[in-house]
Amino acid sequence: MIISASRRTDIPAFYGEWFMNRVNEGYFLRVNPMNPKQQKIISLRPAEVDCFVFWSKDPSLFLKNLKTLDERGYNYYFQFTVNDYPGIFEPRVPPVSVRTEIFKKLSEIIGPAKVIWRYDPIILSNQTPVEYHIDRFAGLASVLGDYTHRVIISFFDMYVKVNVKLKKLEKDTKLVVEDIAAPHNKEKLGILLQNLGSIARAEGLEMQTCAESRDLDEFGIGHGKCLDPELINSVFGLSLNIKKDPYQRAPCLCATSVDMGFYNTCRFNCSYCYATSSEKAVLNNMKKHNPQSSALLDHKYESKASGKPVYL
Repeated sequence: MIISASRRTDIPAFYGEWFMNRVNEGYFLRVNPMNPKQQKIISLRPAEVDCFVFWSKDPSLFLKNLKTLDERGYNYYFQFTVNDYPGIFEPRVPPVSVRTEIFKKLSEIIGPAKVIWRYDPIILSNQTPVEYHIDRFAGLASVLGDYTHRVIISFFDMYVKVNVKLKKLEKDTKLVVEDIAAPHNKEKLGILLQNLGSIARAEGLEMQTCAESRDLDEFGIGHGKCLDPELINSVFGLSLNIKKDPYQRAPCLCATSVDMGFYNTCRFNCSYCYATSSEKAVLNNMKKHNPQSSALLDHKYESKASGKPVYL
């Protein structure tokens, strides 16, 4: 079983105490974010967890927990997002110089094969044109190239709830976001991908896409799996045979996993994030968070007979 921690929020940045409490207890409560009445106890016992996959923009506070995870025999790797965006897109992440140092420190602790660099989503706008991305990606690749083997890219998707946030930004700041996949941007996209692919290869990095249907082989860019059983098998000496997750979008090649997170709980409040609808929603959910709870947001699920959690 692969445990995703998490596509829906930044557990290493904000919920490390809760996560380690769940590891210590040996289970967590999975709650369907679309129907909170659907709940299930998921075992976190080492024998049943093939790998944790952590997703984060700033795992600095989580590094102290890695020794405990190692001692208990858990396998894990990180999807570490490092963009260099203006504050309009990422208002609360630490400065990029701080994040690259954290990235390097994490890689030095666990090894470059277990730290995947995410440069995503790529947002084309009047503040971040093609030249901006080429310049910033090159700078980051020169710093991170010795500390990872793989970089994953994706393109900004115009989700409805994200569009609401961006429309407000466009009104307040004169931001103009373009659809990078639109036919009239084909030339721009080609220039961007040709440069990013070349930069990645020069730094010895394998470049893959995340949930992109278009083939980019001509640029030396392959389709990726963020939750990747082949990577897990290679790094940890396992022989997993886990199929593609049928509940993800068709272009997503990720393996089936169990996610620990909850939407509207990430305090970074990035304007492009599909997992956060508003700062108000995050603040309301923070009132429901209890580090001692079995779920990220406080839900009860106990055996009527024993009063103790039940493994399902």
